[in-house]
Amino acid sequence: MVARRPTLRPDEVADVLLPPSTVRALRSVLPSVADAAVDQIIHEVPAYEDAFGGPMGETIRSAVQLALGGFLSLVSDRRGPDALAPRAGALDAAYQLGRGEVRSGRTSDALLSAYRIGARVCWERLAAKAVEEGMDPATMASFAALVFAYIDELSAASVAGHRDESATAGRMQQRMMERLARHLLGGAAEATVLASAERAAWAPPTTLTAVIAPESRAGTLQQMLRKGTLLVTDLPELDGVALLLVPDAHDSRRAALLRVVRDTDCLVGPPRPWLEARASYDRALRARALGLSGDTEEHLPLLVLTADESALADLRRRALAPLAELRPSSAEKLRETLRCWLLHQGRRDDVAAAMFVHPQTIRYRMNQLRELFGDALDDPDTVLALTLALGAGERQA
Repeated sequence: MVARRPTLRPDEVADVLLPPSTVRALRSVLPSVADAAVDQIIHEVPAYEDAFGGPMGETIRSAVQLALGGFLSLVSDRRGPDALAPRAGALDAAYQLGRGEVRSGRTSDALLSAYRIGARVCWERLAAKAVEEGMDPATMASFAALVFAYIDELSAASVAGHRDESATAGRMQQRMMERLARHLLGGAAEATVLASAERAAWAPPTTLTAVIAPESRAGTLQQMLRKGTLLVTDLPELDGVALLLVPDAHDSRRAALLRVVRDTDCLVGPPRPWLEARASYDRALRARALGLSGDTEEHLPLLVLTADESALADLRRRALAPLAELRPSSAEKLRETLRCWLLHQGRRDDVAAAMFVHPQTIRYRMNQLRELFGDALDDPDTVLALTLALGAGERQA
């Protein structure tokens, strides 16, 4: 239904009731008027250049004739409460035309341009015929006002149809894209995912990159990111945040993605082949569980070290066993000294600078550590175990 207040009133129509002979004369030129209007629209509006060819062109020409015929029925010499009834069918047809224009990929701007041009051509042709029939100037003026008011109603009905169809199509598209994303995350069969992508008219990219974003920013980010970005909300493992799957944000394009999400509390996973998008999402989820933010590629050492927290805890307990009998404060100082010593490859001055202590303090502590660990500090396997055990720093202390 077209939710629009009528702009034509019975008293306006009564001012332009035409005699049957004039109506017949005007009806006789409707086919040529429709053809002229369509030809001019094709000439002036590029979006319609290929729209009126073949059977579709004949259908639209017929629709124009029917709309004009409805107008002539409106101004034919008859009175009564049903004077405005003939336009109801034309308004409904105009509404459906607007919906069809969305499905054909044309904008409301193109549609309004077509109406504007069509109105001009129709008026020129109908006015010329009306003059031939001897229409007096006063009636001609009212006739002109009624023609343009009628076409304005038709265009408003078409715009309403275009708007409603656009909203419906947008919701349907978003639902289909979200269903596709859920199939990707849920490990659906490749054939199922491909069918879902086809239904969503979504061209598979080379890679997808998971971005966990605040729910309040997700919609805006989706518009700012690459075309085809998938948005999923209400995932059970996410609370107050949403997931974006960004196509082809790999290699040099990753920097552009990171610039867009900067200062938005987002987590950006690694790019992965599009059918393996779940791997990117899992990486971002793990980073979120660790309280991280930004680019997960900047947190790879910590993500590796914490991949198996139980194993890391066992490694720490075993590798740092020589410190177990010390007072907690002493053990903490020696543990941090050993960590810095490993990271700075034994350069005493660098270790001292990193810990803000005197180099002699480092020498004293390292002597303590050598007493506790013995020759094991020179064993590559022990050094590797200690590096891993202490690599997470205070987070795992």
